[in-house]
Amino acid sequence: MIGYVKGILADSQKLPNGRVILTVEAAGVGYDMQVNPRVLSSLPPVGDPVQIYTHLQNREDLQVLFGFGSKAERDVFRLLTSVSGIGPQMGMALLDTLGINELIQSVVSGNNRVLSRTPGVGNKTAERIILELKTKLSDWRQHSGVVTPTGGPVSAVQEDVEMMLVALGYTNSEIGKAIAAVGQNMTLSKSENTEDWIREAIAWLSR
Repeated sequence: MIGYVKGILADSQKLPNGRVILTVEAAGVGYDMQVNPRVLSSLPPVGDPVQIYTHLQNREDLQVLFGFGSKAERDVFRLLTSVSGIGPQMGMALLDTLGINELIQSVVSGNNRVLSRTPGVGNKTAERIILELKTKLSDWRQHSGVVTPTGGPVSAVQEDVEMMLVALGYTNSEIGKAIAAVGQNMTLSKSENTEDWIREAIAWLSR
């Protein structure tokens, strides 16, 4: 198993299907790896040193190296792909669509609606991810030392808040940012009053 590749960033390219391929040269060998588009913003210029954590996926006809900006992302990817029916491409899509923090928080809080934002992930798949990973991700988060934002309404309230904001014409991205922002208010974070959450989220979105 290749745990990480440390070397020189030789190339990065975005394929027509939206996938991003990096080439990292280490000890005279160029390693091609698929990464999420999110990783691009944190990469150094081509020709500079880089370290990418990796997971090698073996198939009968193909070996694919998946790359991640952090060990935590790679660990969460491995947990995702341990779920029945979740392949590596869907695991990458979940991390790319939600990011590691929102992904973990959605699973631990049982919010299948947020997980379903990911293309190809329906309600049944989201429910299966929550069923199989809720406890595992909660334990992993505690032992890994990874801190994820906890400011947000309880699952049932969050779904009501999201549905109302969607009905008002806000995008999923705007809604996610608003909930995360207003959830930093300690008083509000303990409230299960849907109207309070909606009022504060609208106020934040209207700034």
